[in-house]
Formats: sequence, structure tokens, C-alpha cells
Amino acid sequence: MESTKSKSRFPELAAALREVRAYFGYAALFSAAINLLLLVPVIYMLQVYDRVLSSGSLSTLAMLSILMVCLMMAMGGFDWVRATIMIAASNRLEASLRGRVADATFKRALLSGGMVSNSQPLNDLAQMRQYLTGPGLFAFFDTPWVPIYILVMFMFHPWFGVAAVLAVIIMLGLAYANERATNAKLQEANRLNSAVINSVSSNLRNAEVIAAMGMASSIHARHQVRADEVMRLQSEASQRSGIISTISKSFRLITQSSLLGLGALLALQQDISSGMVIAGSLLLGRALAPIDQMVGSWRGFSIARAQYDRLGELLEKIPPDADSMRLPAPEGKLTAEQIVVIPPGATVPVVKGVSLELLPGEALGVVGPSASGKSSLARALLGVWPVRNGTVRLDGADIASWDRTQLGPFIGYLPQDIELFDGTVAENICRFGETDAEMVVEAARMAGVHDLILHLPNGYDTVIGEAGGLLSGGQRQRIALARAVYGQPRLVVLDEPNSNLDDQGERELVEAVGRLKAARCSVVVISHRTLILQRVDKMLVLRDGLPIEYGPRDEVLNKLMALGPAKSATS
Repeated sequence: MESTKSKSRFPELAAALREVRAYFGYAALFSAAINLLLLVPVIYMLQVYDRVLSSGSLSTLAMLSILMVCLMMAMGGFDWVRATIMIAASNRLEASLRGRVADATFKRALLSGGMVSNSQPLNDLAQMRQYLTGPGLFAFFDTPWVPIYILVMFMFHPWFGVAAVLAVIIMLGLAYANERATNAKLQEANRLNSAVINSVSSNLRNAEVIAAMGMASSIHARHQVRADEVMRLQSEASQRSGIISTISKSFRLITQSSLLGLGALLALQQDISSGMVIAGSLLLGRALAPIDQMVGSWRGFSIARAQYDRLGELLEKIPPDADSMRLPAPEGKLTAEQIVVIPPGATVPVVKGVSLELLPGEALGVVGPSASGKSSLARALLGVWPVRNGTVRLDGADIASWDRTQLGPFIGYLPQDIELFDGTVAENICRFGETDAEMVVEAARMAGVHDLILHLPNGYDTVIGEAGGLLSGGQRQRIALARAVYGQPRLVVLDEPNSNLDDQGERELVEAVGRLKAARCSVVVISHRTLILQRVDKMLVLRDGLPIEYGPRDEVLNKLMALGPAKSATS
């Protein structure tokens, strides 16, 4: 799978393969021993026909049989060792790439704004590992020994060798024809299948909407069209491959049988012994077997190659993070300097020239009509989306330069779309790190959700599932708020944190913001409701991505009121 082209295009995958090349070397060594021992049945048959039958010696037959059985058992052991070596190689290959592929898959979903969010790269890696342990790869180890078998056939008789060479050439031609006939269709099928997987993932995430509005039949019909096209391409490729594989197997059997006839003719002419007639047919079958296996397993090879290319393209498109010096724990000073934000996959800015400053212990309220860029600004302030122009700084350092693993514990984020993960309430609050009961309860108390959690069936040990189906929208939002404030973060961004809250929940939210400020945490609140805005120190008004007003809360509110009801209502 590692061609010259692949080495130049996909250096990470090539480097991972080089790490396990010793395993391939040992596998090739055991393949050599296996293929040498495969000559034993041929030699055994020659001895039985030419020596035992002519001499009638039972002791010779017994010794030859014992030796043959021992050597065949050794060959079986070598075959098992070779398979074990390749299993170890494939496991090490996946282990060395799994973390990197998982990280690249996560970043791809992040950079695409969730438009490409499936686990296909990890599936590709697992299936590529499985191919390395399958019989298809062993054919590549055995094929280099074909000339050895042909040489032995030339030693039997030149016509045997000529027949073997012609047969091998034809079989190789069939293998090439299989590649030409199936590769393009399989590549197109794989590309379309990736789109189908993305579509299905999106449908599953929105299953409630689809069911509620009776869209299931239309969505399924649209999915069926794509799936049928994938099935058509795969079926055509499989049919073509099947035809060529059938021709290959039939040709191999016909050639072996024909060689028996050729051997019989040569034996009648006293050119070879009777034992060589059978031995020649066996040798030809052994010489053609790896090529026949390559033809039969070519579809698996094409799929593995496509998986290799997809993984290489993903790792090439999303390089690993560069090592950066560990920065001191942030205090929470947040600044934005004329930032411009373009969502992933888009070309038009949704945030244009926003500047702001937030000191530790201050809260900023961001308001504006729908589609004014508020949520995009939140993602940029957190460093989730890169800025096209300008800089977002946390304690003076570009937020993009922070190591996310180091920075994460100091950041709290409550997005509009609440996602709780499969696990207990406590695990969700502590972000699936090491559960510290005191810190979990402290975060729940700060978010005003402690009493609510105690009334759940199993309290903090209640398993809520991936979608949080056990909880109402308000409960999910309040638990997500506890997750955001867990561990005393220095910067908390709350995007519409009261969208699902009742009056009591909103009052708890207002008190939580006050507690965060008292803890010297910088808070950014995006909201349309006025109650939460009473706790902010500064306000930013956005319209069409542009900053209309920015400054102390009372000053901005007075300016909005001076604009009149029509203008202020849009804010």
C-alpha cells in the first residue's frame, strides 16, 4: 500500500508504516520458509512415484512420510507465526495512529462547523488494520516466490517452464484487468458512501424534528437514491471483479489439467518420469495460487488503498498542533482587536471589526437581532473558530497559541445547543475527568442546580444518556451551566443561557453570574432577556456583524433608548 506517490503525499502514514517495517521483514522471512516448505509435497510425490513404487521399500515410504509430516507441521507453525506477526504489526500501526486520527477527525468536525461529523476516519483505520491481517496481503508475500517455482519447473523440463511462464503472464494480465475494471467505480462508490454517512449522521441528530413534521418518508427517499447509487457502483465493480476472478480460477484449473496432459506426453516420450507429471501440475498450481488470490482479493486491496488515501488526505489537511511553551494559568483578561470572523465553509464575514476588553471579574452582555453574529463572536472569543483578521487575546497571549488541553480547565462554555454526554450527571459536570465530589457539588451550587440534581432518581449518579432524554430542556441547560463553571474557570461564555429556563431558573442564573464575578471570573453573556443584563458591566450591540454600540452597560442602554423604540427593539 505504501507507494512512492504515497510517501511524498502522506508522510505521516508513511512514517507510521516505517515504524512497523521490521514486522513486515519478519513476515517476509517466514513467508520464505513457508514457500520453501511448500515444495515438500512435490518432492515427496516425486520420491514416492520414482523410488518407493519402483523399489517397493516400505521403510523408505515410512521415513519419507514421517519427514513430510514433520515438515508440514513446521510449515503450519511458520504460517501461524507469520499471521501473529502481522496482527502485532497492525495493532501497533493502529495504536500509533489512533490518537492522531481521532484528533484530526475532531478538528475536522470543529472546523467544518459540524457539517462533517462522523467517525469514518476511525473506521477506515480499523478496517485497514483488518486488511493487514487478512489473506489478501499474504498473497503479496507469496508472489515473489513464483519465479522459484517456475525455475524448478524448467529443471523438470523446458516445456513445463514455458507453460508456467505463459500462464503467469496471462494471470498477471487478468490481475491488471481487474484493477482497470473495478478501481474507478470503487473509488466513486467510496466517495458517495462518505456523503451518505454524513447525511445519515445528520438525520439521526435531528430525528425528533424529522418525526414531528412527518419528514421521514421524504428524507428516507432522498437517502435511498444516494444509497442505491452506491450499491449500483459497488455491484458493478463486484460483478466485474467476479467475472475476472471466475476466469482466473477456471484458467488456473484448465492450465493445471492441461499440464498433466503435456506431462503425460513427455513421459510417454521418456523425457520425464511419471512422478514429474503430477509434481509439475502441483508446482504450477502453487505458482499460480498467489496471483489467483491477488485477483480474487483485489476489491479488498482497492478498498484498503482508498482508506489509506482518505486517511492520508485527512492528516495532510489537518496537521498536528505545534508544540508550544506552557503558559502561566490565565487570570481572565480578555481582549479582541478588530476581529473578523468567517464561519467554516463560508466566504462572507459574519463578525466585522469587533473590539472589546474584559477584565477579571467583569461581565459583558452581547445583544443584537438574530443572525447578527453573536454566536460566531462567542466561538471566536473561545478560540473554537479562527479569526480571519485581528486577534483575540487572553492575558495578552493570542488565544490560538494556547494549548487547548492546558487552557480547557480555565474555560467555561454554555452553547445554545446543549449537548450532554452518555454518563452520570457528576461525570458530565466534571467534564469526564477525575471526579472530585467536592468540586462537582461546588459547581452545582454555583450554578444553582444542586437541589435539582438531588431530586433526580439517583442524584449525581443518575445516568442521563447521550441526548439527555431523562432531563427537560431547562434541566439540561442548568447542568450544562454547572459544567461550564466547574473548576473555577477564568473565562466563561454563556450563549443564550436562559433560553429554556423558567423564572426560578433565570433567577438562579443571575445569581450564578454574580458568583462568577465575585470569583474574579470574566463572563460573556449573550442574551435577549433584560434580567440577566442587570448583572453585566459592559454591553456590546451587534447588527449584521458590525459593532453598533460598546461601552459601560448604563451608557449603552441610554444610547439605545435615545435611538427610539424601533431602533432599540432590534437590539
